[in-house]
Amino acid sequence: MPNPHGGERNHGRSRRDGEGAHRAALTIQTIADVAAGALILWILLYVLEANQANVFVGFVEGLAGWLAGWSQDIFTMESEGLRVFLNFGLPAMIYLLIGHGLAARIRRA
Repeated sequence: MPNPHGGERNHGRSRRDGEGAHRAALTIQTIADVAAGALILWILLYVLEANQANVFVGFVEGLAGWLAGWSQDIFTMESEGLRVFLNFGLPAMIYLLIGHGLAARIRRA
């Protein structure tokens, strides 16, 4: 219904809703990127044989273990490096696909 002062009645409201949806999509996408980044960082630290006694390396390992806890030992390879790559790389890809897909869907809504 038109506004007597011109323009659409809920124009300001839909604009705020659009900004809120954009923020929500950006937040979801950022969380997915950070989660995937932590997993990829752990893979790199492992492959490059970072010092396991280092506090930062231990933190990244613990965070990656928590993020990928649901996918541990999906792949049981002879090669330890390949096992780490697959068991931590798969969740990283899934977090990226789900996070970015959900963000795109929210932006379209």
